[in-house]
Order: sequence, then structure tokens, then C-alpha cells
Amino acid sequence: MDMPATTRRSLYPEIEPYETGFLDVGDGHKLYWELTGNPNGKPAVMLHGGPGGGSSPDHRRQWNPDKYKILVFDQRGCGKSTPYASLENNTTWDLVDDIEKLRTQVSKVEKWQVFGGSWGSTLSLAYAQKYPERATEIILRGIFLFDQYEIDWMYKDGGASQIYPDKFDEFLAPIPEAERGDLVEAYRKRLTGDDKTEQLRAAQAWSKWEGDIVTLLPSASTIEHFTSPEVAVAVARIENHYMATNGWFEEGQLLRGAEKLRGIPGVIVQGRHDTCTPPVAAWKLKKAWPEVELNIIPDGGHLFSEPGVLDGLVRATDKFAGL
Repeated sequence: MDMPATTRRSLYPEIEPYETGFLDVGDGHKLYWELTGNPNGKPAVMLHGGPGGGSSPDHRRQWNPDKYKILVFDQRGCGKSTPYASLENNTTWDLVDDIEKLRTQVSKVEKWQVFGGSWGSTLSLAYAQKYPERATEIILRGIFLFDQYEIDWMYKDGGASQIYPDKFDEFLAPIPEAERGDLVEAYRKRLTGDDKTEQLRAAQAWSKWEGDIVTLLPSASTIEHFTSPEVAVAVARIENHYMATNGWFEEGQLLRGAEKLRGIPGVIVQGRHDTCTPPVAAWKLKKAWPEVELNIIPDGGHLFSEPGVLDGLVRATDKFAGL
């Protein structure tokens, strides 16, 4: 259903974590985490986008802090987690195992609300399908199922390039014409090569392309964030690493696995004009998981911070808190 643009909810006030730390998850990786809100509240875990995007202080503000115990963390290789931008032992299923370790060793809860947007929606589905008994509810934004058509939409001519042809030309610029038949592979060579100057140039071009298409209207601050070296290198290297391997999923795996979610309450918040993860994936997921509430935001793009999308997410967390 299309959500009307009535009085909209926004982020809860700024709040600091009551506890932070690093969890050694093995394989040489240490994950930065933070707990915010009410230590005795309803447990929730936030799965950020990217992969490689890292968390932000605004992420924890999507829940009522009096009602929720909120765990936010940086996935392998990004944000404050170490080693920075590492691709070693960095797969979807490593991250799924990490979430379980955070549940038992950090949050120390039996079950929790699983919340994720963009790549975080992919990871939420992967986690909840492996551990359905651990999810009290699932809240998703900007559905990405990691099927081939979605990768092609982003990184081949004929998808988002048809809407942003000028920005796609900028994305093509670092790659010689002879290598443009497989842009993911062409970028992989540069992002994993030894030339740090070329790596940064490729990382900023890769990340800027995403920044260009994630908002409904142009946003200079979004582009500045996506192209800052400390963000761009982690986002580009890790995203590219996942795209080159189809996220370690079989084609159609997450849709087929949706039957494991039957009986788990869920909400999907999807921007109608999301040109990063178009609404067709959310529609397919709704048909595979009929119980989920699908809210399509008429004036929404991809980012969680866009007014209509944020309104839908905060309403969902409030709903499951009984507000």
C-alpha cells in the first residue's frame, strides 16, 4: 500500500550509548558495537547497509530509547571494526555468525527484533532464515535480494544508468572501454591492486555512483560522505567483493527461504522512487511472505533518512513497542 504523506515521525532525540566495546569474532576480525536505550527494554539489532557502509549515530535514533535495548555494530572491515576494509574471511555467512555472537555475548538476549536496510535487509533475511527462532519481528527497508538482475541494475548499462546516464558516465570514467563489459570485475582489479592512488580513485568513483542514486533529490552532503576516503575505500572494496561473488547466495535463495519467516511479524518500508534497490524486489518478497506489511512511500528514495522512509521505519519500531 502507498503510505500517505501525513504528519511524519522523525528520529528520536540524540542519545549516547550506555556501553560500547569490541567483540573478537575470530578470523582476525574485531567488531565495534554499542548498546543504547533501556538495558531492560525490548531487544533490537540494527544491520547497516553497504556492505561496508558502517553505522552512524543516527541509526540508534530510530527506536524509542525508553522502550528498546538497541544494539548497533560495524560489520567486518568497516566503521570502527578492524582490520579496516579487509576482504579476508568477510562473507555473508561470516556476518550471520557474527550476529549470533553479538546476541549471545554482547546483548545477551534470547530473541530480538531484526532491523536492516539496503544490504542490511539482505543480511536480515539471511540471518532470520537461518535463525528464525531468534527474530521477534523483522523491519526492512530498500529490499535487496542479491539476485543477478539487481546486480545488473546497478552495474550494467540498462538499469539505473537509464535514469542517471550522466552519473553513470562518471562511474565508467576510470575503466578503459575494453574492460567495460564486466564493470564489477574491472573495478575489482583496481580496488584490490597495489596502486593506492588508483585504488582510491576507483573507490571514490564506485562509491559516488551509489551516492548519486540513493536519494530522491540531489544531496551534496550524501556525495561528500560517500566519497570521503575513509568511507569510500571500505564501501567500494567490500561491496565489490560481495557483488563479485553474488553475496554467497544461490539465485533466488532468499525468496525461496521466505517460507521460514512465516509467523514472524514484519514490516517493509520501500521508497517508490528507489533507484538503488527498485520496489520490484520488495513486491516479490511480499508475495513470498504474505504476512509482512509492505509500505511503499510515494515520495521516497533509498536512504533511511528521507522523510517518508524514516517516518515508516519509526512507526514500525513504535508499533512493535506497543506505542
